[in-house]
Amino acid sequence: MTEKTASKYLLNLEKQFAHDNPVLLQALRVFQEVDQLEYDLGLIEAEETTASKHSWWPIVSLIGGNSTAKSRFINSYLDTEQLLSGTPASSHKFTVLLHNNQANSNTLPGTALDVDPRYPFYKISSKIEQQQAGEGGRINSYLELKTLSSERLKGKLFIDAPNVVTAMATPVIHMLTRQTIETSDLVFVFNDVFDAETALAKELIELIALHQDTNKFVYLIDEPTANLSTTNNNAIISLWQRKLSEFGLNTGQFIVLTNQQNSANPSGAGYFAEIDHRMTNVAHSRSYRVLDALEKNINDIEEVVVPETQKGISSWKDRVNMTTLVILSFIGSLAVLAEIEMGILELLMDPIIGPAIGAGLIAVMIPIHLINSRLQAKLISHKLHARQKELHLMENLGEFFEKNQTFGRMLLTVSDPVGWNKKTKARIMQLREKTEELVQALNDNFSNYQESPSSTPASSFKEFP
Repeated sequence: MTEKTASKYLLNLEKQFAHDNPVLLQALRVFQEVDQLEYDLGLIEAEETTASKHSWWPIVSLIGGNSTAKSRFINSYLDTEQLLSGTPASSHKFTVLLHNNQANSNTLPGTALDVDPRYPFYKISSKIEQQQAGEGGRINSYLELKTLSSERLKGKLFIDAPNVVTAMATPVIHMLTRQTIETSDLVFVFNDVFDAETALAKELIELIALHQDTNKFVYLIDEPTANLSTTNNNAIISLWQRKLSEFGLNTGQFIVLTNQQNSANPSGAGYFAEIDHRMTNVAHSRSYRVLDALEKNINDIEEVVVPETQKGISSWKDRVNMTTLVILSFIGSLAVLAEIEMGILELLMDPIIGPAIGAGLIAVMIPIHLINSRLQAKLISHKLHARQKELHLMENLGEFFEKNQTFGRMLLTVSDPVGWNKKTKARIMQLREKTEELVQALNDNFSNYQESPSSTPASSFKEFP
């Protein structure tokens, strides 16, 4: 077994994110073990890592309808005078906001997100191309990255989604909206979304209903003229709770936005405090999301990668055997015809000539079988590469399949891929157990069962060997 060195991406993650989070530090080591397993199977290259499948940044997304509420909120909350959202209001781009220390903000094209595994929307161009042919090369029409000097952006990424009223309801926009919701740790939904009647708004509401139990949604109710009082807030929230229940939305936090906070009017400090509190929990949500991604990566080997390859091997064997059977049937038909015309049965029954003919037939059929196996394998390999793109897998299914093209496996009826054995299954089980321990360690950061003065601190846990 060749030892796989840690990828540059993993080393960068260790420096950038995990130095202050012992659970994520351990998660990086488990990711490295998963990488070693997949590298041994031939599923990934030496510099690749399964950790790059998901963004490690805490992700906050903002989704609005057609009003200026989202723009005003972003400018006020991030304390910037620049209009960062809805420029113009009909913009259909997904804008990722990233902190930097420069005084001036910078706008980078969508390709900056497509090629950088640290950010969301990594390799999104291939998914866009699958949704709409020819659009993968126009990624800059759908995505952009903006850098901004804002303290509230430190250690987080904001995704400003297009307004659901003005954005074009194309398959690409639907896909990007769906991915934004699914990958975010916190989603701010402005109330004007529920006043829209577009196809995109309806699908968005269905997505929220589907994921509402994840506790990631905060509904921001824009009431700039409302008086800030507990009674008014409760009345406004109750009204919107009843309205959202009509859409099947029964969970989520509600925050009323009155006069948004700025230097001249600090009256919004109350709800900004609520929002800041949710922001502090985003990092915890990110940690659980990363561990969930780690568990999914491990399970996908056994539940997706291996079964897909097994299907390819079975199809390969069936095709080769069928072709060989057709050839043998053709030879048998020729033998029957020869018996009718010339009577060759006596030759086949001869103790010397008969075995010689049989040996000659085997000598001819083995090379034909092997050549046919390689030809059929190329067709199956192409299909597995297409299947890999369809499933958006990093793992190279075609390469994994091609490792089975050995002399013995071409002749024998073996359906399991090379390397898929008891030892590999045991390694997967160990990786699952380590992931479960990490989730328990993360839980222990918040509470301990029957904690005593002499008990181990919640933030410390066993190092994996």
